[in-house]
Amino acid sequence: MEMLIPFRPNSVPLTPIHFLERAATAFVDCPALVYNNNNNNNNGGGSVTTTYTWDQTHQRCLQAASSIKSLGIKQGDVVSVLAPNIPAMYELQFSVPMAGAIVNNINTRLDPRTLSVLLRHSESKLVFVDHLLHPLLVRALSLFPPGAPHPLIILIKEDNTDDNTNGSIKGTNMVANYNQLVDGGNPGFEWVRPKSEWDAIALNYTSGTTNSPKGVVLSHRGNYLLALDTLLEWSVPKQPVYLWTLPMFHANGWSLTWGMAAVGAKNICLRKFDAPTVYNAIQHHHVSHMCGAPVVLNMLANLPNAKPLKNTVHILTAGAPPPASVLFRTESLGFVVSHGYGLTETGGLVVNSAWKAKWDRLPAEDRARLKARQGVGSLGMTEVDILDPITGQAVRRDGSTLGEVVLRGGSVMLGYLKDPEGTSKSMTRTGWFRTGDVGVIHHDGYLEIKDRLKDIIISGGENISSVEVEAVLYTHPAVNEAAVVARPDEFWGETPCAFLSLKRKGDEEVTEKAVIDYCRERMAHYMVPKTVVFQEELPKTSTGKVQKFLLRETAKAMGPLKVCSYTNNKVITQISRMQ
Repeated sequence: MEMLIPFRPNSVPLTPIHFLERAATAFVDCPALVYNNNNNNNNGGGSVTTTYTWDQTHQRCLQAASSIKSLGIKQGDVVSVLAPNIPAMYELQFSVPMAGAIVNNINTRLDPRTLSVLLRHSESKLVFVDHLLHPLLVRALSLFPPGAPHPLIILIKEDNTDDNTNGSIKGTNMVANYNQLVDGGNPGFEWVRPKSEWDAIALNYTSGTTNSPKGVVLSHRGNYLLALDTLLEWSVPKQPVYLWTLPMFHANGWSLTWGMAAVGAKNICLRKFDAPTVYNAIQHHHVSHMCGAPVVLNMLANLPNAKPLKNTVHILTAGAPPPASVLFRTESLGFVVSHGYGLTETGGLVVNSAWKAKWDRLPAEDRARLKARQGVGSLGMTEVDILDPITGQAVRRDGSTLGEVVLRGGSVMLGYLKDPEGTSKSMTRTGWFRTGDVGVIHHDGYLEIKDRLKDIIISGGENISSVEVEAVLYTHPAVNEAAVVARPDEFWGETPCAFLSLKRKGDEEVTEKAVIDYCRERMAHYMVPKTVVFQEELPKTSTGKVQKFLLRETAKAMGPLKVCSYTNNKVITQISRMQ
């Protein structure tokens, strides 16, 4: 018999904003945000200038939300944030949704043209901009078509900085600075709760590694589930000390901006960071947890004269699979590395390494190899599989049969903004989200990413994983960064082209021939790069992902790799042996 209840107490929409409300009670006087605005050079060496408790953070977010609402921002409007990992950036992850709006964090390393495109595409009504980034915003707004509506502007200005805008925001709709907005808000504001847990909470644009960023719309429900899921899978205890090395603009810090409120963390904010800054912050604040792309691991592993840490630091990494050599070096310094997998379209990590205690007894090389795998689907991801792109059937669990990674679960995006065709293409008729990533499943059910579909190199009919070639290149003692893409080849169709940066710039002992010979001793010959290009630094997004589309363009511009003759059988035989 159905019970007719006018207002169902079990039907309250799920939202991660509730984490902040709870933190204000459960962790009322515990530090929530710690920031030293002189930490550009040394986060640990100076006095802390800003510390807010969870009660203060909750109150500030309420007041900011009140002021945002008073500016005419309506439920469902997009509010953009262009700022580094500073307290205001963290607070806005809560206060914007508390005003009923959709938070749109913007990559701080975008060029003015791309920023202009994203602001217009999102129809952003209000932009919060850090005082050091306002010139970028001004240039972006100047590229708006004549007559196009401009968003309102709120300047985030630190208390001890001069107002150095020099009039450059004149002509824009700047209405206040962030501190004025917070101070002028209503402390008794009743925040705008979502009408449905499927309402949008965030709009995140993809990182641009494919040269075509898309607007990913995420729900309150999805981010609520994902934040708790990540905390559980990563075994995060109450009140950890979390160091913000992962940009908050990257998928809302993998949803951990909200997640850290759930566990009452002390959030150590960094405006900028490098390896020495990270080490100083870890020691000074007794950091227990941090996140970052594999490039962060590489940076830490290559710090000259790095000494083992005094306290254990758990670091969660995702993106391109970290090479085993980098994992080994990082863990030897005292970091405990957890590896996961996710996309902007899932709001964060939805596959994790699910480390087994018995693996701790394995030799270092075996541990690193296992940890380089992405693992199994998280508890919040209903299903994870790898399908044959032609038949649509699940591939064999043999660790070698390639297919496309597909997902089902609560944190998968609502869709791409204003792109029904792109949304439709990303979803199969059988209800899977297509990731565009190529992987295998091992006998034990663990997934391992091999490449992006577009990054698989097909040479003479053989599929070559660029990730596998990169893993070998990273074992070379002189190599700092490695990326492999396809270069056109007159005989094989395409062959691997390696782009490398070296630990010692201009190292004359490291030549193209030396690198190729090194690879020939360690991999199947058909996988060996036929071209090696040395660069001071590889092009990357702000989240540390190598922009392979730029490298592919460079390789293509080199022209096809030529062979003297394709008609002489002897020559073909010799080439086959080379491969």
